[in-house]
Amino acid sequence: MKEFLPEGKLFNSSANKYYLQSEAAMQEAFEQGITLEGHAVRCTPEHDLQVELPFGVGIIPRCEGAIGIEEGVTRDIALLSRVNKTVCFKVMEIRRSGEGTVCVLSRRQAQIECMNEYISKLCCGDVIPAKVTHLEPFGCFADIGCGIVSLIPIDAISVSRISHPGDRFFNGQDIFAVVKDISGGRITLSHKELLGTWEQNAALFSAGETVGGIVRSVEPYGVFIELAPNLAGLAEPQDNVREGQAASVYIKALIPEKMKVKLIIVDVFDSPSFPAKNNYFITSGRIKSWVYSTPDAQKLISTEFA
Repeated sequence: MKEFLPEGKLFNSSANKYYLQSEAAMQEAFEQGITLEGHAVRCTPEHDLQVELPFGVGIIPRCEGAIGIEEGVTRDIALLSRVNKTVCFKVMEIRRSGEGTVCVLSRRQAQIECMNEYISKLCCGDVIPAKVTHLEPFGCFADIGCGIVSLIPIDAISVSRISHPGDRFFNGQDIFAVVKDISGGRITLSHKELLGTWEQNAALFSAGETVGGIVRSVEPYGVFIELAPNLAGLAEPQDNVREGQAASVYIKALIPEKMKVKLIIVDVFDSPSFPAKNNYFITSGRIKSWVYSTPDAQKLISTEFA
């Protein structure tokens, strides 16, 4: 079964390197309809993408740059933003000119195949690999195959609340996501369900330990400190504490029936801001339902996948 992956995942494969090495090998890829990946080095004034090849030049005409470009549904920024990045493509034509070998390529055709054979067959609850493409205040956009992008809304990124998706992700990051909704030809993703329940996360910590965390919220009644993407604890109010600071905290108690972690702040300090590591508990298969809450908790946090 053919595998469809986010752009960039095929580039360093032995098969991809083989087909890019020579005109004869590229001809094989053309005859077999194989999807390849290359490095886009330039976008011309006409918005054609140039792809670096060891034996010539590859050209992705503007109309073949992405699904929807020719119809005006996709903006040309989708082409400009691929410069100096990996692009997928199918070989449409190989021709020789006075300047050498020119390969006419189509990213759109690779995307159409991915859409027809993979994305159109996804169901709610499917866990899939994805790659972060860009971040907005309202969510994270991720490539789910051949440069086709879906949204993870900010409230679906983790149980622990964040002020911006950049608190959790960075551009180009390989992640996993779960299909949350399919409507109107659009797929919406979620992420928090893959990061474990309260009990799974709490099992990584013990009362009496001093651990690191990130200040996520400062309230009059206390300071919320994230210990893991799906686990935060509350410390007593303290002066000169700001959201986004790093912290070292003493774990006073873990209370499953209330889904609470009581903390004591040992120190807070400014530190280079890096997204916390995503510790995945699920990376494949299909989820029908997910319950974050503990059995005795009064508050129910759960997700149902249609």
